[in-house]
Amino acid sequence: MRDVDKFLLKSDSKKSSIFAPEKISARIIIMTSIAKQISEKKQKSEKLFAWLIDPDKLSISSLHEQLKIAAQHPPDLIFLGGSLMFKDQINEFILTIKQHLQLPVIIFPGSTNQFNENADGILFISLISGRNPDFLIGRHVEIASLLHRSRLEVLPTGYMLIDCGVPTTASYISGTFPIPYHKDDIALSTALAGKMLGLRFIFLDGGSGAQRPVSLQMISLIRQHIDLPIIVGGGIRTPGQMKNAFEAGADIVVIGNVIEENPTLLISFAQLTRSFQQ
Repeated sequence: MRDVDKFLLKSDSKKSSIFAPEKISARIIIMTSIAKQISEKKQKSEKLFAWLIDPDKLSISSLHEQLKIAAQHPPDLIFLGGSLMFKDQINEFILTIKQHLQLPVIIFPGSTNQFNENADGILFISLISGRNPDFLIGRHVEIASLLHRSRLEVLPTGYMLIDCGVPTTASYISGTFPIPYHKDDIALSTALAGKMLGLRFIFLDGGSGAQRPVSLQMISLIRQHIDLPIIVGGGIRTPGQMKNAFEAGADIVVIGNVIEENPTLLISFAQLTRSFQQ
């Protein structure tokens, strides 16, 4: 038995330990639900639409209206979070979403204070495109014990910021430079490193307000060499752009800003995604 296993077993025998046995059991029950759904879709070459909801950019009343549309034309996943979170209403948003939709709500965290156990999962993001140790491992250490005791499904994700035309809040907050738009070789090497480190998802993101989507050549090259699920977001404003990203190799496309501007586009994006599902 490994030393770490002995440590966990010893810790589990002490009720005062942060690794409470009853919490671990609850966590294991749902550990693979979201990841398994994504993996099964990928194996069948089916695609997924993730709707990104930023609580800073929506009122609860606006969220209710958008959820009415989503109930009729649902996405596959809900990503919830933002880079700053001026408003402390993430819990209210989660509960409101769950009143309308029976979909996984996954926290897309901009900081550790966005942790909430009412969600179903969390993108455990390592910013592998940057060199800031806080966003590679530092913040993760701060919240690891909470996540270990929680019921949240942890989705280890290699997060890669791509320069898609404008400086992003994520780049500013993290103090990192995005990967240049046409540097496909750097993007591939970064994604390969993420895979070798054991990350289970690769997320290529142009960021909020991107002027253009991540290049199709970059997505395609990474798809040729990486068998992990690829998530792509930022700058996708039309079903045609979503279709192009899917065909280039994206498994999950994330849409946020344009739905805030025109919620009826939920219908078009959902319908387009259904055409990629058997």
